[in-house]
Amino acid sequence: MSGRNLQASRDMKALPPSLHSPPPPFGRGMGPIAPSHYQHPPFIDGMRDGLPRLAGVRVLRPLPPPMIEERIASQHHEIQGLLLDNQRLAATHVALKQEVSAAQHELTRFSHAAGALQAENDIELRKAYDKLMKMEAELREVEAMKAELIQVRGDVQKLNAVRQDLTAQVQMMTQDLARASAELQQAPAMKAEIEALKQEVQRARAAIEFEKKGYAENYEQGQVIEKNLILMAREVEMLRAEVANSEKRGRAAAPAGNRAAAYGGNYGNPDPSYGGNAYPSGYGINPGSGAAEVASQYGTASGPGHGPWVSVHKMHIHPFDIPREVVEMESSVPGVDAASGSGGTSSSTLSFVLKAKTALHSAAVRAEKVLTDIKADLKSERV
Repeated sequence: MSGRNLQASRDMKALPPSLHSPPPPFGRGMGPIAPSHYQHPPFIDGMRDGLPRLAGVRVLRPLPPPMIEERIASQHHEIQGLLLDNQRLAATHVALKQEVSAAQHELTRFSHAAGALQAENDIELRKAYDKLMKMEAELREVEAMKAELIQVRGDVQKLNAVRQDLTAQVQMMTQDLARASAELQQAPAMKAEIEALKQEVQRARAAIEFEKKGYAENYEQGQVIEKNLILMAREVEMLRAEVANSEKRGRAAAPAGNRAAAYGGNYGNPDPSYGGNAYPSGYGINPGSGAAEVASQYGTASGPGHGPWVSVHKMHIHPFDIPREVVEMESSVPGVDAASGSGGTSSSTLSFVLKAKTALHSAAVRAEKVLTDIKADLKSERV
């Protein structure tokens, strides 16, 4: 502090007079005392004379010189103290001024530093703001990516469901392929079976054609036999009528014994070319009943429903239903000769026809069954 005061006193001495002149001194308990060159000369002169010459002012009695000197000495002492105080204040003022300038310099430096710091803070704030904006943009992108991720997860779930469906379909297709492979391995056997069925169908067709031809031939032979039987029935009726007439004539010529014996010998001629009397005389036989019996046994061409042959003729057997057994049974008919059309009985013919009908029915059933199976196999093969 003393060094600063000394520096201040040196600065005071170095200052110009206008700045170095102190303010007017103050008296202790009094107002400022003007310096000697500021004092009014007449007032001083009047004091020297004893009383001041002031108009309209009560003049006081002058003080004694020792008191004035004492007062002046005290004032001088006070002035010296004030000067010292003034010097101290001036030094303090200068120091404070220097401190103020230093503070201003520091403040300026601080303001520059604060400006730089503010600029740096602004830059940092701008960077932080840019970073914040970038983070907000990234956050919006993240939100969009989040929504897209949710959509992608939904798509993944859908694709998983589709994949499961496709896996199930692939498994089903694999099973179908395995079954198809197994069926394909069975295809040669099925083809062989189909070929065998085709051959069997061909054989069945050939057999049916053969049976058609045989039945047509048998039908024609049956027609011929029917005609021969009708002719034979007519001849038998004629022979019965002749026998009846001969018996009547013989009974009429009974009184002449020799003639009857001669007639009987001629009638029973054992000539082998004639063959003897195939119809011996039988008395007591009604000619009408014999004709009716023959008619009932063989039937006539115009009277339907009177004999078994007519009933057989009206069975309307289709020629395509005649089996092979008919052809085999044709040779086993007793006493039938197709070339001559003679021989045989009505009972044997009836039994033959009944057997033929039964065989035809069974053969037709078998043929229908075979054809049904063949059609089913062909339909399954097409499918």
